[in-house]
Amino acid sequence: MAQRGEVIIRFDEVSFAYGNKRILDAVDFSVRRGAKITLMGQNGAGKSTIFNIIMGFLEPESGAAHRAKNLAIATAPQTIPRDQLYLTVREFFEKCFSRAAFAKASAGQGKIYDIDPKIDEALEIVNLSAPAGRLVKSFSGGQQARLLLASALIQEPDLLLLDEPTNNLDKAGISHLRQFLIDYKKTCVVISHDADFLNAFTHGVLYLDAFSHKVEQYVGNYFDLVVEISARIERENRKNAQLAKKIQENKEKANYFARKGGKMRLVAKKMKKKVETMEEEKVDVRKEDKTIRSFVIPSQEGIGGEILRLNSFSVVKNHKIAPRKVNISLRKNDHLLILGPNGIGKSTLLEALASGNAKGAKLAQDAKIGYYRQDFSTLNLDDSVYESLCSAAGEYSEQTIRSVAAGFLITGDLMNKKIGALSEGQKGLLCFARLVLQKPGLLILDEPTNHINFRHLPVIASALNEYKGAMILVSHVPEFVSQIRIDQTLNLEQE
Repeated sequence: MAQRGEVIIRFDEVSFAYGNKRILDAVDFSVRRGAKITLMGQNGAGKSTIFNIIMGFLEPESGAAHRAKNLAIATAPQTIPRDQLYLTVREFFEKCFSRAAFAKASAGQGKIYDIDPKIDEALEIVNLSAPAGRLVKSFSGGQQARLLLASALIQEPDLLLLDEPTNNLDKAGISHLRQFLIDYKKTCVVISHDADFLNAFTHGVLYLDAFSHKVEQYVGNYFDLVVEISARIERENRKNAQLAKKIQENKEKANYFARKGGKMRLVAKKMKKKVETMEEEKVDVRKEDKTIRSFVIPSQEGIGGEILRLNSFSVVKNHKIAPRKVNISLRKNDHLLILGPNGIGKSTLLEALASGNAKGAKLAQDAKIGYYRQDFSTLNLDDSVYESLCSAAGEYSEQTIRSVAAGFLITGDLMNKKIGALSEGQKGLLCFARLVLQKPGLLILDEPTNHINFRHLPVIASALNEYKGAMILVSHVPEFVSQIRIDQTLNLEQE
């Protein structure tokens, strides 16, 4: 019988780098059985790397990552891999089932004959109805998020790792997940930027500092973390100010004695040594995560009149397609918000509008569309970041492209990286950089807050609020939407 509260994960001086980019530097922390921990840090800092090391997918270049004996670990990643989108629900769960669980469930046979009841049980926990033969691709982003969670739960792990689990979830889905984690009896580590969500169940915070590449371990929820870090910064600034004053005083005395000559030079030498010691005692004050620069998405020039007219669309109700009539007209500077629960058809409607294939919709012939997809499938993962930006840039110069990219923290080596190697948050920032370069007449945004560091969201909201073209927005984050001017609202749930 395992002792309650025992350490089941321990990082001991773990270091890791991708090429020349340092990710982790002699990182130490531990996770105890039954704890619910938040892993935080800015986009691209290396949070997913820590998960991959815990899972054993990556090995530290130095140090060691210790796991308790026979520890079963399962993870719900941020997105379903593209090569799994055409699997059926049953095939998806069979693929993700752990080898240990597979062996136990199949009782030594080559097929999991009892997997359907297990799938039903896992889907019930995440409040999702999903026929076993339905294709994964046919589910909405929010429903796919629930599939990912269910795929981890079906493995009955001792340690559950969740990477941005609230992305794409509607209000009901987030509430359901929050309550599940409050009631969850096993160990859980969650990556999320949603402070209110985290505060409901978190026992402690692991903060990965993108500048020091260290992990700081805190007891309490996210708000406790903010208070503690603020107090620490104040203490460090006060200590440094006091040292700076003493250093200046000693420098002045050393210079004074040095000018006296003779034996006074020895005194001056000692005082200079003292100054060097005090310089070394100055502490590195924690740097705040960088925030993207304020930006403007230019609207398409020379386009006027009605950009989009929508007379009808379809929704999914009780697993059936239901037609709806509507009368919506979008011109320059018109902002439309589309509402509705997961699975009703919001993303399907946006995709049809963006492709120009939406029945019941008429788009201005010369309208240029900027489309932000929640799954980033508009990006070619084999392209380099620079190639992707150039393809969106039109007549912009290389200098302008690089300047725009830098505003979204895309600099240096990132420009030459394959898009597939970026974090999900970095892919999101790349999409916004592309929109700035595209100058769209119609901007279509499907859950643009997903994967994005909370520090960037006010900057993004401000840019969308000021956008002068026609805009269609889908977002389940009320605080974000409240910062953006909305002229019309379409609720797909209302008949």
